[in-house]
Amino acid sequence: MLDSITAPGAAWRTSFDNLDRKVTTVLATAAIPFLRIALGIAFLWFGALKIVPGLSPAQDLATRTIEVLSFGLVPAAVSLPVLAVWEVLIGLGLLTGRFLRATLLLLAVQMLGTMTPLLLFPAETFLVFPIAPTLEGQYSIKNLVLVGAAMVIGATVRGGQLLSEPPAEASR
Repeated sequence: MLDSITAPGAAWRTSFDNLDRKVTTVLATAAIPFLRIALGIAFLWFGALKIVPGLSPAQDLATRTIEVLSFGLVPAAVSLPVLAVWEVLIGLGLLTGRFLRATLLLLAVQMLGTMTPLLLFPAETFLVFPIAPTLEGQYSIKNLVLVGAAMVIGATVRGGQLLSEPPAEASR
């Protein structure tokens, strides 16, 4: 009698578990390429915006940051095109999947630069330091997500991959 009551619940759990395994397997297969391409699109797009002066909402903050970091040696007329090409190269590297180690190194250095306005210009990046970021501050802080994405991609350059399930424990 008890088996007939629990059987429908057990069948539902088995069906759900099978569907969950299929979805998780698809996600494990597609996640890294999707992440790499999405990150590549973002870098290509934002870099391309900087090629045309006045199109990037971040260009003023970016050029002033580079000017401060270079002790005034790199003017905006030089830093903006260099940054634009730098970001486009990162985007192309991620989109093609070629030269990923070099691409991720460029990305890491660029991300360090994008975080420095939080320290260099706190009056512009925070309404109330350090708890209420402005739109510019939020722009910089969200780059932590991009860094995390790059780290996941970097963990796969030697053939690593996501697994939908942990490997079965070896017999003892």
